[in-house]
Amino acid sequence: MRKNILITGASSGLGAEMARQFAAKGRNLALCARRVERLDALRDELAGTGVTISVHAVDVNDQASVEAGFAAARDQLGGLDRVIVNAGLGKGARIGTGRFDANRETAVTNFVGALAQCEAAMAIFREANAGHLVVVSSVSALRGMPGAIAVYAATKAGVAALAEGIRSDALGTPIKVSTIYPGYIRSEMNEQVAHRIRFIVDTEPGVRAMVTAIEREPAKAIVPGWPWRVMAPAIRHLPLGIVRKLS
Repeated sequence: MRKNILITGASSGLGAEMARQFAAKGRNLALCARRVERLDALRDELAGTGVTISVHAVDVNDQASVEAGFAAARDQLGGLDRVIVNAGLGKGARIGTGRFDANRETAVTNFVGALAQCEAAMAIFREANAGHLVVVSSVSALRGMPGAIAVYAATKAGVAALAEGIRSDALGTPIKVSTIYPGYIRSEMNEQVAHRIRFIVDTEPGVRAMVTAIEREPAKAIVPGWPWRVMAPAIRHLPLGIVRKLS
């Protein structure tokens, strides 16, 4: 059992709900994000679960911050068994509409920030010769997406490819690497547009599907199973004009 779990982006949304569900399973947690006051509130909320919870101010766009936060979490918990690379942004705009700033911020945070997290996690796992790296991608990574989510989808495709490269490198070792492709799950990131998103599910059941998949430690998992295991092949292979209408 992976007893000590580090989660980035734990101050809200999917990260916070994963923390709640893993705490309910008796796992010790290292909660990482920039908004430490929210992490403190979540730690207080989970105080009655009987697990050990450490809080760390981590800016995924600052490699030194990531390395220091992960090392402190390892030391406080007495080791890290699983790291969930979850932190990210969903802001963006249609390419060519003058919002390079928003698109660049998402690109840097979601890909370069994920790279920094993977580097720090794998350094710890290689030293221990054990561990489970979990990279949270998205079903939007399965195909190029239009409009405001074009860059977001591209970054999620990028982190999926990154995770696969790390998985290939770790084959034959005790280190496991999983890529999770969540479908549309309600969160703080999408609350302004959730009413317009098809097939969206509420946070708790959506994250429950993620946690169940993570515990199996697969190479890849698309969650929730319905409708995404049916939709995923369609997204990959249907003509782009049809896929565009599904997004």
